[in-house]
Amino acid sequence: MARLTPAVVRTLDILELFLDGDAPLSAPDVVRLTGLPRTSVHELLATLVARDYLQKDESGAYRLGVRLLQLGNAYSSRFDMLTAANEAARELSARLGETVSVAVLEGADVFYLAKVEARDNLRLPSSIGHRLPANATGLGKAMLAYLSPPRLRELFPDADQLPVMTASSIRTLPELEEDLALVRESGVAFEREESTPDVSCVAAPVRDSTGAVVAAISVSVPTARFAQRADDEWADEVRAAADEFSARLGFAAPRR
Repeated sequence: MARLTPAVVRTLDILELFLDGDAPLSAPDVVRLTGLPRTSVHELLATLVARDYLQKDESGAYRLGVRLLQLGNAYSSRFDMLTAANEAARELSARLGETVSVAVLEGADVFYLAKVEARDNLRLPSSIGHRLPANATGLGKAMLAYLSPPRLRELFPDADQLPVMTASSIRTLPELEEDLALVRESGVAFEREESTPDVSCVAAPVRDSTGAVVAAISVSVPTARFAQRADDEWADEVRAAADEFSARLGFAAPRR
């Protein structure tokens, strides 16, 4: 287990005092309840007030601040995302009869939120709660395409050796950047056996109410069956599903 940072632990100990009730706490209350030195408590309280995690009233007592409300809202929105992700995955899988996944971007990885298996029960390396290298997946490329170039370089500092999963995985940052330019142009990302042999995939980005790309949805199909339909047909289906998903999150697409 990684070593815990004492200052952070003390700060959290203070914040957690406010979980039990609505009453404000004074600095002496915090000292008594935590057993921390008075000087440390005053420094930590001042920092929490400065960052809006606590508010100090006219009597000198402390209450929870607005920043914690914002964090709570952000946390609850993740559950809205999870509900929408499962609905979108089920609907697209029912339409196509194929495996559908939804993921978010976490650093240089994709983190899988939802997955609906198809009739083939494909042996994919992805599953709910797992991570895969973003550059090797359609889902990842659908989200990476909308990052700034500096952020992309920050995520992949070794431009000459990206994580690989198969012989078809993109191996360098310049190659990835070329592929991402195509994603921005078409609005979808194709993955051709880059994470799983004999499986192809197409993914599209999902946007929230601000227009930011916050997730992606994909369909994965055995390559032999994928080739039986035109790329544009798969792309249109997934793009439509992403639009419906985005609408659930409050995104209003501009009129064309």
